[in-house]
Amino acid sequence: MRRMRPTLAAASIAVALALTATACGGDEKTAADGPKLPTSLPTDGLIPDDLKDRLKEHGIDLDKWRDGEWKNWDRETWLREARDYINPIIEGLWNPDRMRDAEKPEQPTDNDISGDQGVTDPTPARVSARPVSPPYRSSAPEAGKVFFDGPKGSMVCSATVVKDPANPGKSNLVWTAGHCVHAGSKGGWYRNIAFVPSYNDGARPSGALESTPKEQVAPHGVWWADWAQTSDQWIAQGATSGGRGAPYDFAVVHVTPEKGGTGKSLEETVGSALEVDFDAPAAAKIDRLRATGYPAGPPFDGQRMFQCADRPGRLSVKADQPTMYRIGCTMTAGSSGGGWIAEGADGKPALVSNTSIGPVSAGWLAGPRLGAEAKGVYEAVSKKFAGR
Repeated sequence: MRRMRPTLAAASIAVALALTATACGGDEKTAADGPKLPTSLPTDGLIPDDLKDRLKEHGIDLDKWRDGEWKNWDRETWLREARDYINPIIEGLWNPDRMRDAEKPEQPTDNDISGDQGVTDPTPARVSARPVSPPYRSSAPEAGKVFFDGPKGSMVCSATVVKDPANPGKSNLVWTAGHCVHAGSKGGWYRNIAFVPSYNDGARPSGALESTPKEQVAPHGVWWADWAQTSDQWIAQGATSGGRGAPYDFAVVHVTPEKGGTGKSLEETVGSALEVDFDAPAAAKIDRLRATGYPAGPPFDGQRMFQCADRPGRLSVKADQPTMYRIGCTMTAGSSGGGWIAEGADGKPALVSNTSIGPVSAGWLAGPRLGAEAKGVYEAVSKKFAGR
């Protein structure tokens, strides 16, 4: 999630958090300083023509991109507009070592947001995050981690498998935060976005993961984003500090297996997907919200899944924008994008929000209340992949 803090330099946008986004972690190293990365892309015949055309429109040479040009974050090559999203699969890029290296969050500053406007309830009491019992594929099968690259290196967020109305029972849709796919007002789309459901399924400690087979680190494989969509408001307003754009900090990602998979959808593969409730009740009418994520900032290390459960209150970042849900929770950077679950009128769990922001000192989280804008993004991605 994004921590609330003063405005940062444009280069700091790579942290992918908003108010002080607590939910994303970024590696302090640049991509060039990290481990040697695979640079090959699929052959030209496997790259969709519309993707080739979009690359050419921006003056991006496909051969150069294949050879590592994706690491160039010059303003002229950082694709920004909603229609510009591109994410060619680079097979083997997200290996276990690189996944671990993406766990280091940016060092937060000491300032919280001040001068709340609109309807804001008292700061909630701290709720200690509790570890989710392994194996995650049984206890929280919809949850997982998002990995992606930005100007400052590899970063992480959390995400949730959600149902697809256009492909019932066979969804390939993932819900996360907008700042986990797009840098907001001063940047563009992040690159090499991939989802790993039930990451570190056995909740192994960091040291043990060094010798853990990839099949156990990523039990359902690596799923690459072939499309991502966030709100126009996040693209126009989103920032890593001050909560700008936070009420619209959500995104829907369509994924495909890195190596072609078994022909099964993501939903079929993990065995579950959540409904999304765009008519969730006001905070006062919700008894309990449960937030799930992979916090990576101290005292957490990003390798294990945690949850917080609390009765939500309200947080208004800007008087003319929707009021957000807020709960007590000690999860830190890396938990951004993780799903917030409530029981619907039918008693079944449904996703009603996602982790977006929190204070530098931790203790609470806030997430957008999903409404018409979120529903529009969701339906647009669903229709784009209807029947396929």
